[in-house]
Amino acid sequence: MDYFTVLVAKEDVLAIIKEKIRISILVTGLCLLLLLPVSWFFASSIVNPILKLVGENKKIQQRDYNEVSTLSSHILEIHYLASSMVDMSRSIEQHENSQKALMESFIELIAQAIDDKSPYTAGHCERVPELGIWLADAASDSKDEAFSEFSFKTPDERREFRLAAWLHDCGKITTPEHIVDKGTKLETIYNRIHEVRMRFEVLLRDAKLDYYEKLLVNPEQKQQLQQQLDAEIEKLHADFSFIAACNVGGEFMDESQLNRLHQIASIKWYRHFDASLGLSPLEELRMVNLKDQTLPVEESLLSDKPSDLIPHEKAIDYEPDLGIKMTIPEYKYNLGEIYNLSISRGTLTAEDRFKINEHVISTIRMLSNVPFPKELARIPRYASTHHETLKGTGYPRQLTAKDLSIPERVLVLADIFEALTATDRPYKKAKPLSVAVDILAKMVDDEHIDRDVFELFLTSGIYLKYAKQFLDESQIDSVDIQKYLR
Repeated sequence: MDYFTVLVAKEDVLAIIKEKIRISILVTGLCLLLLLPVSWFFASSIVNPILKLVGENKKIQQRDYNEVSTLSSHILEIHYLASSMVDMSRSIEQHENSQKALMESFIELIAQAIDDKSPYTAGHCERVPELGIWLADAASDSKDEAFSEFSFKTPDERREFRLAAWLHDCGKITTPEHIVDKGTKLETIYNRIHEVRMRFEVLLRDAKLDYYEKLLVNPEQKQQLQQQLDAEIEKLHADFSFIAACNVGGEFMDESQLNRLHQIASIKWYRHFDASLGLSPLEELRMVNLKDQTLPVEESLLSDKPSDLIPHEKAIDYEPDLGIKMTIPEYKYNLGEIYNLSISRGTLTAEDRFKINEHVISTIRMLSNVPFPKELARIPRYASTHHETLKGTGYPRQLTAKDLSIPERVLVLADIFEALTATDRPYKKAKPLSVAVDILAKMVDDEHIDRDVFELFLTSGIYLKYAKQFLDESQIDSVDIQKYLR
């Protein structure tokens, strides 16, 4: 069998195939290039609306609900999606507003409960936010260099400050009413001056009985004995008037007054009834020493007894991260009569003062446990620094000027001015406007209040605006603000 063979180079065979492939690729590529504008044109009708929807979604993320708008598209599904996004935005905004209203109503409810708890602080939690927001707005709008770095950049920042002002005393909900309302030195649940007066009544009757007993023995000395009785009665009335004046706490107690207090306290009288009867279980624990006394018992007119010392129920210890720097008294309360009457100024003992000051710590703890949203994160801070001073002598953290922001300094002044002019405080009379401003000026000199905030308070006219809205007409007098300005 014969064969016929043709030999052709591989390169020649493949060259023909490669050429066809190259031509096919070029033709295909050219077709694709020609199709790109067409595909871009058709794709843009899908991509562009989607990109715009992404932009609208970012507005929702930034809570700019009023800026969200619907999109027109020839694609029905995208049109429906855009419309539903607008509806969703409105729904979220409505829900957020309802949540804001709910939160603010709870905050105002807490403040109202604190004001209602004590008739002596009624309105304080309402007036301080009003004054605070007026002053903060003035600082935000001020062109003064002192406030150049402060402004309410968003409505949320202003709301944050306003809510903090409403909550600045929320910790007082834990403070006992008889401490907040303490209007006299001897007041606990009631004013113990009535007990002291009854002891004077006993001494008066003892003096009269002594007079009649001596008169029976020596009737010829009636005139002399009557003079002695009259002198004793006059002294008792004078001594009680002095004790009653000390109890009010209106004047500073100097050394001579303290000496007289101790002299009166040392006067003796006799108790003929068992003081261990009718006690509560807790009182019985404190007064175990009374059971072994033999009647009648000689008592001092005024005394500081071991049973007057009320211990803390548990050790007081503050979390280090709170930064609390307050001196804790040894006892929870000290009810000693001499101890309380010896208070140099006002009506509060160190124990009472600590109990009241402790409301700021309660404020910190309460608000620190609230999951505030990011835009309200500074509320616990703002609400807990209104008792600080620029020189570090305040409480509870002993902060200094470098630590206190403008909003915090504003609340310091608002809280103090409201307290000075309030007509419902048990421990002091409301100050006239001029006197209150003068006291603020002295506190500025003492580095308690910020000078720039104080001057803004005057030059903006807010002091007078507040006075006309909240003060009695009798308190509003003329104030020469020029003498307080630099």
